[in-house]
Amino acid sequence: MLLTDTKDAVTTLTLSHPPVNAISEEWVRVFDAKLDQLANGPRYTVLHIRSDQKVFCAGADLKEVRARMHASDGADRMYAYVASIQRLYARIERLPQVTLAEIGGAAMGGGLELALACDLRIAATEANLGLPEARLGLIPGAGGTQRLTRLCGPALAARLILGAEIIDGATAERLGVVHWTAPRVELPQRTAEIAHSIATLPAAALTACKNCISAAVPKDRGGYSDELDFTRLLLNDAETRQRVEAFFSGSAEPSMQRKTGAAR
Repeated sequence: MLLTDTKDAVTTLTLSHPPVNAISEEWVRVFDAKLDQLANGPRYTVLHIRSDQKVFCAGADLKEVRARMHASDGADRMYAYVASIQRLYARIERLPQVTLAEIGGAAMGGGLELALACDLRIAATEANLGLPEARLGLIPGAGGTQRLTRLCGPALAARLILGAEIIDGATAERLGVVHWTAPRVELPQRTAEIAHSIATLPAAALTACKNCISAAVPKDRGGYSDELDFTRLLLNDAETRQRVEAFFSGSAEPSMQRKTGAAR
């Protein structure tokens, strides 16, 4: 499910949960345990997160989501699930090491939120990125509304989140969602070059830089609680439940399934 390898001060963490690296409850537990192992393992300066699947991470495990939606306590279970992802991503964000996400394929919903929790992002020009939850009557509740807004500003965050827009890697770089892009065939080599270049720098200085950059960002964390509260509220909304069920049954309207607005 998750593979790790450390070499030359770079730890590569590979998402390996076929076919789409779906975010299940087990995936969250395994990821947390893996971070515990890394904290007690060889020292490293850069955490390079990548995938060995065709996608980076397609977001929530749909089988688990459907089971929760049909449960009598579904809203509470979804709340706990989203809260667990929030905690994991907050932990990644707080790591003293520099974190680098290599987005070789689709990064959707919680998958893009994982990348947004990293310090740096590089994407394949052909990759698709998006937070399309609004199409189902939901919100990007694992930190997406907060981190994308802090990264790109409220205007761009509104465009991408309210429009449920899916963009390609080239557009993501132009809009500032990722820092670099490369053709998919060149992406692993380019990412390795970036990771190893950063890893040659003093680890203590990089940690200090991360702390100072973080200190420049407003400290109000209330928006994360709002994400969870609105997630619970929307899960009890009739239209949301109708749209989610239509999605699972395969009868969702085309506008809920298509790639949109990849502006050039």
